[in-house]
Amino acid sequence: MIRRLLSSLAAPLLLAACATVPTEAPDAAKHATAPGLVSAADPRAAEAGAEMLRAGGSSTDAAIATMLALTVVEPQSSGIGGGGFYVRATPSGGVETIDGRETAPAGATPRWFLDDEGKPLPFRQAVESGLSVGVPGNIALAAEAHRRHGKLAWRALFAPAIKLAREGWTVSERLREFLLNSRSTAARDPLGRAMFYGADGAPVPVGTLVRNPALAATLERIASEGPAAFHAGASAAALADSVRKDTPRPGGMTAADIAGYRALPRPPVCGTYRAYRICGMGPPSSGATTVLAILGQLERFDLGALGKDSPAVWHLFAESQRLAYADRDRFLADPDRIAVPATELVDPRYLAKRGLLIAPDRTMQVAEPGLDQPPPAGMEPPERGTSHFVAVDRAGDAVSYTSTIESSFGSGLMAGGFYLNNELTDFSFVPEKDGQPVANRVEGGKRPRSSMAPTVVYDPRGRLWLTVGAAGGATIPVQVARVLIGVIDFRLPLGEALALPVVFSPGDTVFVEKGSAFEAMIPQLQALGHRDVQARALPLKANAAIVAQGAWHGAADPRSEGRAVSE
Repeated sequence: MIRRLLSSLAAPLLLAACATVPTEAPDAAKHATAPGLVSAADPRAAEAGAEMLRAGGSSTDAAIATMLALTVVEPQSSGIGGGGFYVRATPSGGVETIDGRETAPAGATPRWFLDDEGKPLPFRQAVESGLSVGVPGNIALAAEAHRRHGKLAWRALFAPAIKLAREGWTVSERLREFLLNSRSTAARDPLGRAMFYGADGAPVPVGTLVRNPALAATLERIASEGPAAFHAGASAAALADSVRKDTPRPGGMTAADIAGYRALPRPPVCGTYRAYRICGMGPPSSGATTVLAILGQLERFDLGALGKDSPAVWHLFAESQRLAYADRDRFLADPDRIAVPATELVDPRYLAKRGLLIAPDRTMQVAEPGLDQPPPAGMEPPERGTSHFVAVDRAGDAVSYTSTIESSFGSGLMAGGFYLNNELTDFSFVPEKDGQPVANRVEGGKRPRSSMAPTVVYDPRGRLWLTVGAAGGATIPVQVARVLIGVIDFRLPLGEALALPVVFSPGDTVFVEKGSAFEAMIPQLQALGHRDVQARALPLKANAAIVAQGAWHGAADPRSEGRAVSE
């Protein structure tokens, strides 16, 4: 019976060389020029970005205003207390990226997350302390992006966020859920506790109007004085002092760490999938290399012929993830501290060879890294938080920006009315393995590896066609790859591609999105050799925009409160 099942699953498979490869993007027309739009995880933040577009601003202006507004209305996920990655694409094919990832303080050492006996600290103990806080990068990233591509005055970008913080915003169902489930972190700081919890310790009800005058004052100061108001002077000294006092060992953050932070332009990582050019953020992000690996390893299979409801497709998808994450865990880290073989990892010949390890009728016994070189993989706790947003302006320039403070409400520490990140827990807690230093170990001034995957796509005729990204920790590259398979292979409308269930397989366990139609596939996946298949709630949240019928159209993940807003 199992043999017949495997045969029936494998029968529809064709080599991509025998399949019909799309010659143009579905429904694409010549490049759209108007109107612009913003898609974000909160409609109030999307509206803040759209307001910039209506004022004649660029997609960069809109993205920055969205990030600032998310600091107010989505404090659990992102904001100026964290960092991000910015990818900008032009209709003519130019792609540039800026790295605003947080950095470890100069005094941090590889033993940062080890106790006195050399054992890794418990995750929550590490998170809810100054040990987890990296130097925030979002303001420096915004300033660098604005310097390059801003059209409106710097101060104008802050107006919507300042208004929201001063006049108030209402608590949404999603925010209250986070307040309920992450109380130990959200209420760790007295300001957070006073804003979001009642005297009985319960989160304030949905619909409660919340004001944050401390954050309004911080944003007003940065708007008036520029990024130096964040990275220098009394504000930087106060931020560093609060983190250092909460750090239970020497080497805590200093004002010099904050003043010395730089957002860094990086070369994009690009590749192709079925003649589509896909570009994203390179190291220290593992996003682009992992997305391109998942797709490139699957290119020999005709996924479209199988269809979105075929267990065979999602078996192949899971197997490709296992290979991609094996490489990710071994090789991705801060490229300024270690040689990251990003070019080799997305080389079409390498990915084609890796793809030959994937079989349609059985599961790999073990998925190993594909390059024979050090360093060894480390041990990182799972990533959790984050927010993604996209903006497109009338000129057709698109920005894909992912912003994060890592876990829900970050470290729980606050400064100037905003939550501070816990990004340093994205480093490996174990600095050495088999006597060799781990690539992603903690070091002073280093940037931890990230899963964020802001992505842009050009169609086979070279036209800018899609911008997409996601939130949800280590699931981010999988969410992005799933959307791309949805629109390219299955030719789904963007909203339906964002709604596709997720199969997440970063190792030997396959996680199927709980409550989705894919739960019914668990027996078929097990029959194909996946021994450990679990239905689990996954932290999924994606936003995107696509060209269809000559205009840009935005969409948001139906699992979220997100929305696309036109100018």
